[in-house]
Amino acid sequence: MHQTLERLQTWYLSQCDGDWEHGYGVSIRTLDNPGWAVKVALEGTNLGSKAFDEVRDRYESENDWVICRVIEGRFEGFCGPKRLADVLETFLDWAEG
Repeated sequence: MHQTLERLQTWYLSQCDGDWEHGYGVSIRTLDNPGWAVKVALEGTNLGSKAFDEVRDRYESENDWVICRVIEGRFEGFCGPKRLADVLETFLDWAEG
């Protein structure tokens, strides 16, 4: 997980240009079912028009599921309580690829 956070920090810093970080950014919050939600604004990045294939893994599972998609100019990842690293790695693999 440490390497994943390092990668996210590096990607975030590379987007900071004096403007982007004031109106856009990355948010990570909890869900009530339980789980995590990750949203990354893509506007002003080189990812705005990059294709992304939706990810759905173990969607029917109560706690071990992941959904990642790009919609309305943002990456969205939702997952069960122990899959946050999977969502972040899905985003980073796509963003860095």
